[in-house]
Amino acid sequence: MRILACLSLIFLLAGCGTVNNALSEKTKRIEYYRIYDVKTSADKDQIIHAASKGLGENVNNANESTPIPDFTEPPAKPGRFKLINPFGNTGMGSLLAANGIKLCSCDGAVWIAKANRNTKNSSDLNLTVCLFQYKGGYQVDEYAVFSKEEGGLMQLGRSLANAMVGTPEEWTEKTLLDVVRNISRETHADISFVEGYPKISGTPWLDSQDKSLSQK
Repeated sequence: MRILACLSLIFLLAGCGTVNNALSEKTKRIEYYRIYDVKTSADKDQIIHAASKGLGENVNNANESTPIPDFTEPPAKPGRFKLINPFGNTGMGSLLAANGIKLCSCDGAVWIAKANRNTKNSSDLNLTVCLFQYKGGYQVDEYAVFSKEEGGLMQLGRSLANAMVGTPEEWTEKTLLDVVRNISRETHADISFVEGYPKISGTPWLDSQDKSLSQK
């Protein structure tokens, strides 16, 4: 039904004044961040293993590191990701800032992962995950930059693919969620949402799988 709806919409656009806008090629860029609190008796290695496995379910590639902690005892409060411009106020720094390009810093994290999910001629997701340890448990910080292509002659193919396997936005949400979803599944941790953007509703990380995608 979704495929037929997409085709109907495309033919409708072709017969009205919006066809020019529909054929205009556009790139849209959205930033996401998610912060979760993780209460569990599982040790650090178990949390890292579960987070890494959850991340690996959806990305094309990932670079992971486990820095030596700069503390002998976990701090009272968890760290937090920071967005930085490594080139400061230089010419390169100004160019990056003008294009909205930022780097995610995970200073103090016990595990850092940088990953990518790319679908040619459709969408690109760059994600950084920081795992912070503190006396009360752990905190998972996720920062993502998601961009997608719209319009042009490729849009028909994109719309058909989206109808069959899910939209890029749905897969972005799934990629972000599966990190904490797998921590919950493998360690039985008590996970709560702290803050994020765009907002999420309910407790989808407690679901065993993304229902909207599994039904396609």
